[in-house]
This record gives sequence, structure tokens and C-alpha cells, in this order.
Amino acid sequence: MSNTRSTISEKKMSDASHRFHSALNTLEKDKPDAIDFRVGSPVSPLATNTSSSSSSSGSITRRTKKISKGEVLRSSGHSGELSGSVESSPNAVQDSAGSRDLRRSKSRSSRHWAGPLIYSGGNPGSSSNSGSGSSGSGGGGRSGSGSGSSVSSPPANVLPVGNICPSGKIGTMPWSTARADVLGRGCNYGHGSIIRGFPARSLSDPIPPMTGKSDHSLQLPANKASVMMSMNLEEIKRAGNEHYKEGKFSEALKLYDRAIAICPENAACRSNRAATLMAMGRLGEAVKECEQAVRLDPMYGRAHQRLASLYLRLGQVEDARKHHNFTGELPEPAELEKLQTIERSLALCGKFWKMKDWKNVLRESDRAITSGADSSLVLTALKCEALLRLNHLDDADSHLTIMAKLEILVPCSSQIKFLGITSTSFVHGVRAQVDIALGRFENAELSAERSKASDPQSQEAARVLCVVKSVSRARARGNQLFLSENYSDACLAYGTGLKSDPFNPVLYCNRAACYSKLSKWEKSIEDCNDALKIKPNYAKALHRRAASYAKVEMWKESVRDYEVLRKQVPNDTAIAEALFHAQVALKASQGEEVTNLKFGGEVEKVIKVELFQAAISLPGITVVHFTSESNQQCVKITPFVDALCTRNPSLNFLKVDVNESSAIAKSENVRIVPTFKIYKNGSRVKEMICPSQQVLEFSVRHYAL
Repeated sequence: MSNTRSTISEKKMSDASHRFHSALNTLEKDKPDAIDFRVGSPVSPLATNTSSSSSSSGSITRRTKKISKGEVLRSSGHSGELSGSVESSPNAVQDSAGSRDLRRSKSRSSRHWAGPLIYSGGNPGSSSNSGSGSSGSGGGGRSGSGSGSSVSSPPANVLPVGNICPSGKIGTMPWSTARADVLGRGCNYGHGSIIRGFPARSLSDPIPPMTGKSDHSLQLPANKASVMMSMNLEEIKRAGNEHYKEGKFSEALKLYDRAIAICPENAACRSNRAATLMAMGRLGEAVKECEQAVRLDPMYGRAHQRLASLYLRLGQVEDARKHHNFTGELPEPAELEKLQTIERSLALCGKFWKMKDWKNVLRESDRAITSGADSSLVLTALKCEALLRLNHLDDADSHLTIMAKLEILVPCSSQIKFLGITSTSFVHGVRAQVDIALGRFENAELSAERSKASDPQSQEAARVLCVVKSVSRARARGNQLFLSENYSDACLAYGTGLKSDPFNPVLYCNRAACYSKLSKWEKSIEDCNDALKIKPNYAKALHRRAASYAKVEMWKESVRDYEVLRKQVPNDTAIAEALFHAQVALKASQGEEVTNLKFGGEVEKVIKVELFQAAISLPGITVVHFTSESNQQCVKITPFVDALCTRNPSLNFLKVDVNESSAIAKSENVRIVPTFKIYKNGSRVKEMICPSQQVLEFSVRHYAL
């Protein structure tokens, strides 16, 4: 009987050994020539090293082909790299014959398989363990009769999950109560590594992110938080690419930051982060990321392309050309034409700048910017200086704001030379010249000093600093003399500053004030004219010229300047009164009746018909508002009428309540409120029923003196 049992046992063990040999032969036959160990792959190189097992059924030896780091990088490229705007699939798995067989074999594996796990320890609780069962607590899942040899756990897509027992049965291996060995994610080679001591669980538990899934079944998590907590590099990159495609650049940037934190040496992550920063306008940071990607992989063509595009936008043509030519291929015709246009415009800018031909400098700098160098700080500063010299000071000031924004996004390099001066020094010098022209003397001195410090050997920086300091001293000295009522010496002090900077409107305006104090009205008008050529609509210069025109009885010119001032400062009563008197004087010089004209006042309420007729018969313009306190439209427009009265003190404004003064309403045939009527010297010239604020204001201005 015992012999019969022994024979049956040996037969079962022989059958199990035969099945084991067949399975391994199938694996060797079906595997691809070069397995691309990607993240989440069920084939771990640690589970396929040469190993042996000695048991009653014989020994088995299996070998795999070693793959070097360079071969893997060449075969997989830069996984997750954005192509064009973004790639829809960062890590597409090659569908080789071997991978198809592996997938087909995986579908036939046990449904209990929960990922590429390597078990440790024996098979506790199994009755077959006694004597010759599994033993030990190593990470390789040893099997045998205590001989010390070990066999790596077979891949799940070939053999069912579990240990090979001495009886020949294949039993399911439960999770170790002490610890489990989990295949983690890799970042450089595309394969994982064993993470020891993962918390014990049952096979029915969900798979944590660290165990991962095959690339064939990779799905994005339902929310961003789960992606950010993931250790799966490909999953994070794919989620970042999706956010990038949707235009959610801030979210994409956070995910790429997470990917770089996991794997700092991944060039594709650096390049993708650079693309996102470019979309956000943070070009300086994008340049740094691309440079880092090129350092990690000097042959990374996409990073070189992005660097060329970035340098072109920054106006650095030589650097752009270098990275365009790095790959050995000529850039696309459109890119080449853009590069050549910017290069030609830059050369012409330098030529015209030396000739002080500011119109051509403005034209060529604008052409370079519109051709693609839209983020060039140097070109923006060059355009700003040309606008200053062409007396477009307001436009030059607006370009200072653009320069300030560019300096935040694209820090200026102190190593790049432009027109014989470092770009940093040139930018500070232009800012100093615009600030001094606008009267911001402290800011101008600070910028001039920074320009000199950035390039101590530059003659241009030294010249700008000398001019700024000279103008600042002249202005301070002239102001001191003016306050002490020494107007003649103050004129000389301001003149000294104008010798250093003949384009300073502040010094011209200050000297005009001195001439007006000396009753030299013609000289005051000349200096105001020079100031207004440089800075049109300069309020102080307009005011002093209007007053000087009034002194020499040039009433038409005086009224013109005061009207411009009224638009700039509509609530200034002093200017309003000066305008009124200039208008009256102009009317008198033309032979018109100007008696009984009065300035200012509030909207006067009229109740009696006699007073109403007397008011509208006065010389000048009278505006009458027919209203009712019970009408909501009248209530809404009343504050606007009060404001019109304040802004037009030379006009008479009356208010008639149709309920209180029905006789006036009847005599004027007013049936709907609000109604406005404009009278000129007693005659009605305009009537408006329920007008808008814009129509009412336009009509009042049209009929004003």
C-alpha cells in the first residue's frame, strides 16, 4: 500500500514539474527581443534574474537579457514630452509581438492577481509545509526542502499566483502577516524597484497608487488630489498634459513640479514645465528649465527648439541661431525668416541710434518687436528712448510700465552687450532719462546710478549719470532761489540745467514761472511752448501760458488753453473762474453785450413767472430743468444737472417744479418731465424731453460761451 502511495506521489510531482518546465519554456519563447521595462510593467527585472531551484523534481535555470541605461533611453525616447501644444499620450507602449503575447498570457492568469508582487516567507497554515514545505523569511519566496536555494516568484502573466508545493499542487499564497514586498515605480529606466515592508492586506483590497497598473489600463484619477499624492511618474505627467491641453496652466505646472520632485533628472518633465511657463509668459523661468533639460540630455532636440524660440522672443538672435543649428537641421522657413528680420532690424537700430535718427530707431525697433521679439527688454527700452526724443513723453512713460513687467518675467542679463553697453545698464539708463523728463528726480538719480554700477566702463552710462545729476542740482538750486523771490538768479539756475538737458519740460516750465513773476510775458510764453512740445497737455505749462496770454490780451489763445485745462481738471473752481473771465473778455473784444454776466452759483429754483422771464432774458446761456419731485427719472438726473452747473460756471442753471409752478409749465407748454430748455439771450435754442446724460452734456457744451 505504501509503495502505491509513493508511486502516485512521485507521479503527481513529475506532472507538476512538467507543467512548470512547459510554462517557463513558453515564457522564453514568447518574450520580445528587448523588453522595455516601463513604469507599471508586470515584468520586473528583479524577478527575472538568473535563479535556480533544487527539489525532488529537478533544477531549473532561467536567464534574461540585460539592458543598459542608454539602450532603454534610446528605445523609449522622452516619455511624456509635449509635442506641439501637448501630447495626448505621454507614454505610448510599443505594440510588439512580444507585448501582445504578454498581454494575452496575462488575460489567462488568475483573477486574484493584484499587481507585480514578490512575496516573502513560507506558506503558513498549509499542512504540506511540514518536512519538505516552503521555509524561510527571505524576499524571494524560497521553496524546497531547506537546501538554501531560492527561486524568484514567477511572473503572474505566465503562471498562476501562488507557491509550488512539494505535493505538486499550486496553492495561492496569502499576504504575509509580517510584511509584503511591492514593486514600486521607477523614473529613469522605466522599471520599478522592490519596496520592503508594505502594510499587510488581503488580495481583495484595492491597489494603492504605488503598485500601479500596466500602461495599457492607465486611467487618470477622478480628482487632482489623488494625482498629487501618487508616486506614478507617468500618471502625473499624463494628468499635467491634459491640464495643459485644456489651458489650465497653473494646474499643469503644479503637476510637473510634482513629477520633477519625484524624478529631478527627467528631461521630459523639465521641457514640459518650460512649455507651461512659456504659455504663462514667464519666459525667464522657461529658459532656465530648458537649459536644465539640455544639461540632462545634450541631444534633446525638443528642448533646443524651445530654447531657440525663447531666445528669439527675447531678441537674442545669436543664441537662437545656435540652438536652431544644434540639431544639424535648418529651421522652418517661417522661423528662419523671423530670425533674419529681427537680426536685420537690430542691426539697423544700432546704426540709427548712433546717428540720433529717432524716427528710424522707432520704426525698426517696432518692426523687430512685431516680428517676434515681443519680450525683448532691450528693444522695448530702445523704443522707449525713441519716443522720448520724439516728444511722445506719455507713450514713453507707458513703455516704462511695460519694461517693469518684462523685468519681472524676463530678468535682464548683465552679460549681453548692446550698442557697446550691457543690456542691464542700457535699460536703467533709459529709465533714468524718462524719469528726469517727467520730474521724478529721485527715481532718475537711482536709475542712473544703477546704470553706472552695471557697466562701470560704459561712457554712455557715465554720460546719463552726469546729465541726471546736473539737472537735479539745477532744479534744486532754482527752486530755492524762487522761494526766496530771487527770480532773476532762479532763471539762470534753471538755464544751467537746460544746457545739460535741452529736453527737460520741468526746467522750461519753472523758468516760465520766473519770467511771469518778472512780467516778461513773451519769454514766459516761449518757455511754456518749449515745455508743451516735449510734454503735450502739461497742466502747469498750460496754466502759465493761459495766464500769460491773458496778460498780453490774447483772449482767444487764453480761452483755448483754459478749456483744455477744464477738461483735465473739471472740479477746479479757480480754473473755471479764470476761463469765465477770459470768455467774457473775448466776447467784449468782439463787441458783444457782456453786462449782468455772473460767475458760478448753484441751480436756482424759480416759482414765479415774472422771475422766470427775467432769468432767461439775461445775456448768455440759461439752462432750465423742468422737473417733479414725484418723478423717479427726475430724481435720478438731478445730481448730474448739479454737476453740470459746477463744471460750467459761466452758464445760468434754473430749476422749475411743474407741480409748484404750473403757470410756468403751462406758459412753456411742458407736459412731460424731465424736460430741458436752453435759452440764449432770451431766445430758446434747444429743447430736450427725457434726454440721456450724454445728450444733455453735449448740448450744454455746444451752446456754452
